[in-house]
Amino acid sequence: MITLVTGATGQVGRRFVPRLVQQAQAGERVRVLVRDAARGEPFAALGAEVAVGDLRDEEALGKAVAGADAVVNVAAAFRGVPDEEAWAVNRDAAVALGRAALSAGVRRFVQVSTGNVYGSGRGRPLTEDDESRPGGEMWGAYPESKAAAERELLALAGGMEVRIGRLPFVYGEGDPHIANAMPWAARWALAQRLQMAHHADVGQGLMRLLYAPAVNGPVYNIADDAPVTTVELYRLAGAEPPEELSDRSDRDPWYGIMSNRKIRRDLGFRPIYPSAWTARDAGVL
Repeated sequence: MITLVTGATGQVGRRFVPRLVQQAQAGERVRVLVRDAARGEPFAALGAEVAVGDLRDEEALGKAVAGADAVVNVAAAFRGVPDEEAWAVNRDAAVALGRAALSAGVRRFVQVSTGNVYGSGRGRPLTEDDESRPGGEMWGAYPESKAAAERELLALAGGMEVRIGRLPFVYGEGDPHIANAMPWAARWALAQRLQMAHHADVGQGLMRLLYAPAVNGPVYNIADDAPVTTVELYRLAGAEPPEELSDRSDRDPWYGIMSNRKIRRDLGFRPIYPSAWTARDAGVL
């Protein structure tokens, strides 16, 4: 079995690929697609195959998927990129990769998506059956392009099985995501909550989607058990929230709060770090 992983040099990919290589059994190989050979050297040192090419180059995609049995598309463009780049990477390149994989005889395609595709809240934790409702502070080209990619990949005809893992706010293992989020948190109400997942749990969730012989529907939320409030996020970052946040109210207290019930029930997922505080106490923030 050969598994191709894209987005290997991003925050999620660089932590997922070593886990995938480490658990590979005899006869299983991991291949990564990177834009230049130097960026692939750390993965080659782990034992992964390295394919060099741009995700937006269809010829490179054809070579990367040749002989592969599965694809995990982790690649994404979101923070600080122009809208046209978000669409080019998140939708156009993802769909082109899906078509190349289908043509190459790939049997399983795991698309890494985002819980932001749900849009506005529902007054309860979001489930995989909820349709997208555009809106909310975090809506924009990133979730819109990811939602479009989901639809187009699921519509591909043929024998390839598409599975989608929707991620919340991902953190841990030295990822600067919490520190980077503080400018957003400065605009939130103190009681506003943020759904999270540690990189270790993202890794186990994606591997369950990759290896499970059957799933109950193609879409799964990968999330921990305990969203954190703005107050907690500040304290995890080693700071106290500004006093002026106490005057703000949360207009949509269920925005982005995801249920992990389906992946727990169907695939046996159990968060290694059920909350960010357990990760903090374990020293793996």
